[in-house]
Amino acid sequence: MNVIRLEGVTRRFGDVTALDGVDLDVEAGEIVGLLGPNGAGKSTLLSLVNGQRRPDTGTVRLLGGDPRDAGSRVGLGVTPQETGLPATLRVAEVVDFVAGHFPDPVPTARLLEQFGLAGMARKQTGALSGGQKRRLAVALSMVGRPRVLLLDEPTTGLDVSARQELWDAIRDYHAGGGTVLLTSHYLEEVQALAERVVVIDRGVVRADDTMAQILHRVGLRQVVLRSPQDLSAWTLVVRGSYRPDGAQELYTTDADALVRDLVLAGVEFSDLQVRGASLEEAFAQMVADTTTQGAPS
Repeated sequence: MNVIRLEGVTRRFGDVTALDGVDLDVEAGEIVGLLGPNGAGKSTLLSLVNGQRRPDTGTVRLLGGDPRDAGSRVGLGVTPQETGLPATLRVAEVVDFVAGHFPDPVPTARLLEQFGLAGMARKQTGALSGGQKRRLAVALSMVGRPRVLLLDEPTTGLDVSARQELWDAIRDYHAGGGTVLLTSHYLEEVQALAERVVVIDRGVVRADDTMAQILHRVGLRQVVLRSPQDLSAWTLVVRGSYRPDGAQELYTTDADALVRDLVLAGVEFSDLQVRGASLEEAFAQMVADTTTQGAPS
């Protein structure tokens, strides 16, 4: 069952086309990672799904209805990039206020415990750190037991430990049957959580597939080695650079052939490591490819 559907959606802001004929279906129970460079249209897409904006052309459906109708949003939880919290209210008071809008909310004490905020229940939100405010914002998106969760950069500003805690909370929500559509600047976050990746660039969907297929589709391999010779311009190397420790990172579509060529050419090297590309590397390659394709000849 599709819980989110966009068909032929275009949204413009003056002369800027933020989304251009976008089609997207998200099924119940999926975790979908939405990737793209700054200004690609990710946040605009989420604002259409949550009913904050309407498309210029095309249709958007949330849980079968128009997201601009309040009834369609009852099953929706949202964490925007920036959340304004009433500075003088205590943390528990804010949770209680939001919970009052839902028929069966998560008990406040349980929610605060889940997000590591139990000791701050009586603290004014204005006195929270940036990371604590971010945790509270994600907690508020889950207080109503939503069927669909929209997370726009959910862990921005969090340290590694707090980020892992939020990942666990998102996984628990998903394990209970929830659907998640998230954006993140931390590509390792999308790789850790998402089952499916949608890449948007300049308002157009460039890729939409499983995580494994996205990585396979790019087909890059990372070769790490040490050599007195700069190998970044070697045949079969897509791009290369030096690490801070002096090792070279070389990206290639055929690691076996690259290593074989280096051996046959008598190139001195050591500490060889070969692995598959990460999502960050795959994403960088996809964006580079589409930029090249869109460049004037």
